[in-house]
Amino acid sequence: MILEVIQTNDVFVAIKGGVFDGHAFISKAIEQGAAVVVCEDLPVETVDTVTYVKVDNSSKALALMASNYYENPSNNLKLVGITGTNGKTTVATLLYELFSKAGYKVGLISTVKIMVGAHSFSTTHTTPDSLVINAYLNKMNTEGVEFCFMEVSSHGIHQFRTEGLTFEGRSIHQSFP
Repeated sequence: MILEVIQTNDVFVAIKGGVFDGHAFISKAIEQGAAVVVCEDLPVETVDTVTYVKVDNSSKALALMASNYYENPSNNLKLVGITGTNGKTTVATLLYELFSKAGYKVGLISTVKIMVGAHSFSTTHTTPDSLVINAYLNKMNTEGVEFCFMEVSSHGIHQFRTEGLTFEGRSIHQSFP
């Protein structure tokens, strides 16, 4: 369970998911040391030593927090998002290979793997969560990557995983009813 990684003075973001509602774990997170809770619904009972930040959408807030935490790494490279029903992996991989062979430092975020230059990392989602995306984009910044080709699933968009990223000079801020 993700609560095992909560440490003293951490921020806990309560996200409503398809299976679990993170709001049910707020008290456990506080017991484990969370000093700040970001949530859509304030708990009935609050703790005086904890700061609560009420937001309209916790997933969107987490994505913006992740981007800011990693110093907005998508601003420092040309991030190209590939969407669609079929072919995202193929197109992203072909672009990665093409630009690599053309001599550019390139990154890839795909269903199959994440590439930072020539270094390969395993992945489990077409569009990783916002923390993972920003951590790897930050690593790409450190390695001098110029272009990153990223698969962007409709599921990832709906869950605001790409919120706050800059794709080819355009910042993405989504709004859904």
